[in-house]
Amino acid sequence: MGFRVAVVGATGNVGREMLNILAERDFPADEVIAIASRKSIGQTVGYGEKELKVVALDTFDFSDVDIALFSAGSSVSKEYGPKAAKQGAVVIDNSSYFRMDPDVPLVVPEVNPHHLAKYKKKNIIANPNCSTAQMLVALKPLHDAAKIKRVVVSTYQSVSGAGNQAMDELFSQTRAIFVNDPIVKEKFTKQIAFNVIPHIDVFMDDGYTKEEWKMVAETHKMLDPDIKLTATAVRVPVFVGHAEALNIEFEKPLTDVQARKILREAPGCLVVDKREDGGYITPVECVGDFATFISRIRKDDTVENGLNIWVVSDNLRKGAALNAVQIAESLVNQGLLTAKA
Repeated sequence: MGFRVAVVGATGNVGREMLNILAERDFPADEVIAIASRKSIGQTVGYGEKELKVVALDTFDFSDVDIALFSAGSSVSKEYGPKAAKQGAVVIDNSSYFRMDPDVPLVVPEVNPHHLAKYKKKNIIANPNCSTAQMLVALKPLHDAAKIKRVVVSTYQSVSGAGNQAMDELFSQTRAIFVNDPIVKEKFTKQIAFNVIPHIDVFMDDGYTKEEWKMVAETHKMLDPDIKLTATAVRVPVFVGHAEALNIEFEKPLTDVQARKILREAPGCLVVDKREDGGYITPVECVGDFATFISRIRKDDTVENGLNIWVVSDNLRKGAALNAVQIAESLVNQGLLTAKA
């Protein structure tokens, strides 16, 4: 018997990717339901070769649903996530609302799949921040090999991480520059076209942004609370695909050759690292792919046991939709979830 899967926020960027990935990976679903706000009733979304009619969230009954993939924002998850969980659906939530809840596992399947067994406390599992997810896929095998002491990360995050309006703003500002129209700023605090903005999410009292804080807190919850991590999160004029420059300091020696071999064998990682023109991966090349790409693996001689790496991934996939589907697959593969009769 297959599963009954609901996708909440099915008309958004990530919701549509969830539907695509469920179909691409042939997830064992007998039925998939597309759910969104009432204003989306009448719309259709693609699921493989099928078109699904969107149904309204506020009147939907989750009691016959096995898995509910949520990607509709924190306010929606706050209100409807616990309702769906109490009605018997396992909620896999892509928002930030449940990530720091001690009774909710925060999971990247390549990093901490053993945490999934704790989901029954609230029937909710949290998906991490997009920038944290791809970073930890790369860090986990290296941490297992030589134990990470400290990480300095700078992110180069695409506008799709901020939603449809952000993508529209990059397009409209780029067009305005070419035709000499006024630059309109609505989603971002500064012009994003032909620019970079060192500001993602709200500022905190210590001067870091919440996006940067998330990378620290989520790394501690999922990988190791003893890792020291500092982040600078930057929005760049790219539509899809996040890139990160990571400087890593280890407790034990680890050469670039050893790291390259470890990462080539690690789940979810794909090493493209030729020391020549074009011998690395950029965001444009990662779009639509499941992998976390790693390039520019090299020794850092300024610290003892230091390495630098470049990490790129499709943020709508591994950073959100793919990770959520992989969590569902892990639940099934570990025997933690069976379809309702």
